[in-house]
Amino acid sequence: MSVVPEQISASDLADLRSSLRGLLTSASDEEAVRAVVESETGYDEKLYDRLATELGLHSLALPTPYGEGYGMEVLSVVLGELGRFVVPGPFFSTVVLAAGALVASGDQAAMEKHLPGIAAASTVATLAVIEPDGHWRHEGFTVTAERSGDGWSLSGTKAIVPDLLSAGVVLVAASTPEGDALFAVDTATAGVERTALRTLDITRRIGRLDLDDASGTLVGAPGTLTDLLDAVLDRATTALAAEQVGGAEACLEMAVGYAKVREQFGRRIGSFQAVKHKCADMFARIELARAAATEAARAIDGR
Repeated sequence: MSVVPEQISASDLADLRSSLRGLLTSASDEEAVRAVVESETGYDEKLYDRLATELGLHSLALPTPYGEGYGMEVLSVVLGELGRFVVPGPFFSTVVLAAGALVASGDQAAMEKHLPGIAAASTVATLAVIEPDGHWRHEGFTVTAERSGDGWSLSGTKAIVPDLLSAGVVLVAASTPEGDALFAVDTATAGVERTALRTLDITRRIGRLDLDDASGTLVGAPGTLTDLLDAVLDRATTALAAEQVGGAEACLEMAVGYAKVREQFGRRIGSFQAVKHKCADMFARIELARAAATEAARAIDGR
């Protein structure tokens, strides 16, 4: 599905960034983040809902009639702010991975079923590609799907699935006799087992998915999965780049702030030339990373 996204002005992008930063400053400071990562779900469900209902962030990059029709450049602004505040939650897995896969599939029935819930933040979804060998692949999956009556039955293991335990729907890449394909699986259905994994990043929970004759619904057509996963991978890497730029910018601001107040040898360390050079070097690297991430987003948007 190839649609040129709607344009948005620089001032509107700035307003979006300002509104989101204002909300996160009050609702997702360091103390709040440390508290929610220790909770059962691992994220603030009320804040996640507010991002959709008050700011409409979940629907920004979804095509009409499911969303606003903006593209990756606009979504990157959102991801940059979420990265700046290290906001835990399934935004990346739901809006970038799952919604991106649904749109790339071109399957109108699947989009009509799942995208309205994603836009409203009532549906948490994710994408399951990586298998026990730890590789992102485009074909040759060990998870298999076979026709079963009017539907499909899936079996196998996906080893690394982001936000799996929070998801109500997981899109599973699998091999079929007709070619590799994508399937939507309800995580509450029989034959689905989810296991939480310990990871270094406590703000993004990961799980293992085991399927044993679990029912799934075909998304798109068998044999078209390679192009679909190529498109999702481009979106995912660009989204993560935007997140990292936002986080790096916050780190630089904290470092500069500390250099202005920390004293050594009777002087504030920010007055030392070596510290100034270090901060300038960090600034230059962040600006280069921001430019690269922005151009990647514009390339995805076809601009």
